[in-house]
Amino acid sequence: MLILLGVIMLVLLLLGFPMMVPLAVGMLYMMFTGMTFFGPDQAVSWMISGVGSWVLAAVPMFIFAADILTKGHTANRLLDVVDAFTRHIRGGLPITTAASCALFGAVSGSTQATVVAMGGPMRPRLLAKGYSDKFTLALIINASDIALLIPPSIGFIIYGVVMKTSIGDLFLAGILPGLLILMMFALYCYIDARMKGIEAEPKTSWSERLRTIRRVILPLGFPILVVGGIYGGFFSAVEASAVAVAYALILEVVIYRQVSIRDLGGLALSTGMITAVVFILVAIGAAFSQTLGTAGVPEQVLGPIIDGIGDNQLLALALIAVSFFIGCMFVDPIVVILILVPIFKPLVQSAGLDPVHVGVIVTLQAAIGSATPPFGCDIFTAIAVFRRPYMDVIRGTPPFIAILLLATVILILFPQISLLLPSLGGD
Repeated sequence: MLILLGVIMLVLLLLGFPMMVPLAVGMLYMMFTGMTFFGPDQAVSWMISGVGSWVLAAVPMFIFAADILTKGHTANRLLDVVDAFTRHIRGGLPITTAASCALFGAVSGSTQATVVAMGGPMRPRLLAKGYSDKFTLALIINASDIALLIPPSIGFIIYGVVMKTSIGDLFLAGILPGLLILMMFALYCYIDARMKGIEAEPKTSWSERLRTIRRVILPLGFPILVVGGIYGGFFSAVEASAVAVAYALILEVVIYRQVSIRDLGGLALSTGMITAVVFILVAIGAAFSQTLGTAGVPEQVLGPIIDGIGDNQLLALALIAVSFFIGCMFVDPIVVILILVPIFKPLVQSAGLDPVHVGVIVTLQAAIGSATPPFGCDIFTAIAVFRRPYMDVIRGTPPFIAILLLATVILILFPQISLLLPSLGGD
């Protein structure tokens, strides 16, 4: 029955149905085949419970802030400051792209917003410099994954709600892993440029560098305000999201004047549409997770494996990473987090794993899944924005996916990378 259920849901995905349709069909399949039973009132109760956490109110606020910053002048300022310091290095333009994605992730928290904001100006420059389109597209969508690790991160918010873990700790824990991946991407871009014989740009003067730094001080205050405010005890994660919107409005409407009051209606509508999709996924994903639990599916599928792992932390982390990686290749990362985190929560507890470190591993797999075939959301964002065929977008992704998987192994072997900043903050 479970195999048939998986086949049905996969076929629906391949036919192009929205993610909520396979989940709903899966719930009905389990009920009508006798795997479990629940009434419509119970299903509605599960869905309401799934979106009932007050912390989830931070999601639309951070999305709205990201939309304002994407519409405004922040992206170009971040590009300019990174370019001023990296253009004279071999592979400077790709390194600029990756670092700018990390910086914009720190002010947006959205991989898709990063693809749009950074990919638009950087793709023509990379192509003009002699980089292939497959390399350029793969770099943009994979470097944008860093946005899920650099706070504020919607992935961390969803995980924190489901796992009941401090979102402030998760935000801090994502910073060093995000920087690690950025350095690994930069090294690959440098080696790739040398192999292709692509020369560096002329070095920027220090006066120009200082000028670009002055122009980017205010945008970089965004992550400092969010993370510092939460960890300093000035406001909660939800309050931080409201502060983020206020800061974005002041920055782009009042100071830079790149976003007008008339633009805000359209931006709010866009935010509302994205939020609706996210919350529908959260609601039905939570209900599907409950359905799996009542049907005893986790025990049937993973029970023997989890029992065999016992308290072996490395094996436990490896199983979690592999499960989330495979899941995120096919299903929206938010849904995977909602379904699998409750399943693995007992294993996390029995193996004595730190839930914050597990959150970094899980969110990294969600980031990888955002750019991994067949259903990575960043892939389809790139298709829409750059108007390129599916195969052109994914052709150059294997080296970057390999780097991200290597980063996963490093983080599993060295949890201190994730836990250093939260431990300092806790002191």
